Amino acid sequence: MGRKVTLSTCSLNQWSLDFDGNCARILKSIEIAKSKGSKYRLGPELEICGYGCADHFLESDTQLHCFQVLRDLLESPVTQDIICDVGMPVMHRNVRYNCRVIFLNKKILLIRPKMAMANNGNYRELRWFSPWTKPRHVEEYFLPRRLQVVTEQESVPFGDGVLATKDTCIGSEICAELWSPRSPHIDMGLDGVEIFTNASASHHQLRKADQRVNLITSATSKSGGVYMLANQKGCDGDRLYYDGCAMIAVNGNITAQGTQFSLDDVDVVTATLDLEDVRSYRGYYCHPHMEYESKPVHRLKVNFSLSDAEDTYLPSHEPIEWRFHTAEEEISLGPACWLWDYLRRSGQAGFLLPLSGGVDSSSTACIVFSMCHLICEAVQAGNAQVLSDVQRVVSDVSYSPQDPRELCGRLFTTCYMASQNSSQETCACSRDLAAQIGSTHINLNIDMAVKGILGIFSVVTGKWPQFRANGGSSRENLALQNVQARIRMVLAYLFAQLSLWARGKPGGLLVLGSANVDESLMGYFTKYDCSSADINPIGGISKSDLQSFLQYCVDRFQLTALKSVMAAPPTAELEPLCDGKVSQTDEADMGMTYSELSVIGRLRKISMCGPYNMFCKLLHMWRDAMSPSEIAAKVKRFFRMYSVNRHKMTTVTPAYHAENYSPDDNRFDLRPFLYNTDWSLQFRCIDSEVSQVEAETGTGN
Repeated sequence: MGRKVTLSTCSLNQWSLDFDGNCARILKSIEIAKSKGSKYRLGPELEICGYGCADHFLESDTQLHCFQVLRDLLESPVTQDIICDVGMPVMHRNVRYNCRVIFLNKKILLIRPKMAMANNGNYRELRWFSPWTKPRHVEEYFLPRRLQVVTEQESVPFGDGVLATKDTCIGSEICAELWSPRSPHIDMGLDGVEIFTNASASHHQLRKADQRVNLITSATSKSGGVYMLANQKGCDGDRLYYDGCAMIAVNGNITAQGTQFSLDDVDVVTATLDLEDVRSYRGYYCHPHMEYESKPVHRLKVNFSLSDAEDTYLPSHEPIEWRFHTAEEEISLGPACWLWDYLRRSGQAGFLLPLSGGVDSSSTACIVFSMCHLICEAVQAGNAQVLSDVQRVVSDVSYSPQDPRELCGRLFTTCYMASQNSSQETCACSRDLAAQIGSTHINLNIDMAVKGILGIFSVVTGKWPQFRANGGSSRENLALQNVQARIRMVLAYLFAQLSLWARGKPGGLLVLGSANVDESLMGYFTKYDCSSADINPIGGISKSDLQSFLQYCVDRFQLTALKSVMAAPPTAELEPLCDGKVSQTDEADMGMTYSELSVIGRLRKISMCGPYNMFCKLLHMWRDAMSPSEIAAKVKRFFRMYSVNRHKMTTVTPAYHAENYSPDDNRFDLRPFLYNTDWSLQFRCIDSEVSQVEAETGTGN
């Protein structure tokens, strides 16, 4: 009858500028799609070169190598008899575009440029690409000679067109266009396009997956149709982790779901769908609203059918229920996959973590342990690529990981760096957790190094600074804390470089940081201390989410040592103990709780609040718990500390992006780092509002 179509979309773990590896993964995905009977294969955004090339997009080499890979794809027998939709940059009339190149049997059918750029938060597409500003318009693009030889085409269509096959009509969207208020699928659907494709590079963020699913289901529930989403996966070479989630939907229902977190480099999702379901849906729900008054879409005829003449007994896919991960599961899986990609591509032999016994470093340790679980599961499932990568990392071609604890001992070194200000409780927490996850654990004392550095200072100045508890000034107290923190960073890198050498093993270790997003927001850490590391898997995660994550690890991995970690108040342990007990806590130092800081962070970044507007919002949010004066004091303290410490963001360790109020200066939060910390006019407005509210409510002192 010719009404059922089999389609494939995919998630690929592409790596920026890894042209050979990227090409191999593209070909593998096409091969899998064909083996499942697909006639159309969709890949992720800019898959030939990798999405995260950044300013390499400005180099002519990048486009040259993309065309070389495209030629290899066109000539490969794997790509024959299936419509292939791949992504790469293309320069047309000296303007660079982010494009889809759609081809069939060595003929390029259409080059479709992106029309809506992603240009906020983590994305800077307008720095490298121009949007196509001519909807439903197609021009002539003259192919490079190296492609003309293969395709026997001098020129091909370039622009906003759709493919009209013998049995249906297919239109493209690219990533951010789905999120646009006027998405192209709206006009395409009104003009009879039945299959929509979206090649995406959408990064993981906690609690974000439901947004994608809702956008895609709503896109096809309004006017019917089939929607295919392909997505990048893995660490493309930067802070972001792309979490796959390739999917296919029809008439508002998901019919096929890819993995969100896995170590597979290639994940192909295939579904067989009945086009008559789309036509019946539109005829029932959309008639007579399918009338279309705008300029019709530009159809390009393709002498090819996605369906077979005899498909009566071919089963079609039924709707499925999407399974969403909890936030705790996302923290366990996303950063773990990111760490594995970073490790296997860095050429290093494992990780080293300064494990203090607190919530943050313990969370980082648990993420590494989760990574080891994922590796063992992948190997047991027959993933040859993961096995090969593990063997290369541990320098043992006969090794096959079976037990996560044993693997953790090979890949992970933890180090407790005690001082005279460290408590027995944190030392025990660090030791017990290391024993339960199986890491190679080191205990050392930094007092000798601290005294050596202070001795040098004393010889030069004739003075020996003292802690506040011993009669010293606040300047002395802060300097003594910072010396301890910075020595830990130096020792962390020393042991990362030489601990394997000392054990007679090859390679070095990547140093992991463990400052959370709330501490970074407030600047509550020492510049160039042990938060200064190679990478930080929790740098975009809030303290409250990390505490919930630790409870998840107790339940999921039976890491009972974490119960003591969670019970202890967060502390830096940089000031003297009082009767052997911790006298310094993080929340007391910051002047606010971590939960309060998360609220402030969201208001600052997501709601774009300055000091006065933030105070006005918090006045209503916190009115039952605090007086206007107390709220004003917290707002002022935050903005003073934020502006005093903003310079630290210029050196913050590259961190896994997980929270959308991250203060990461390098990509996400483009604010100054030198402020007038008085905030004079802003704070006067707050004071005026406090006086007025207290006068009206009678809450003043």
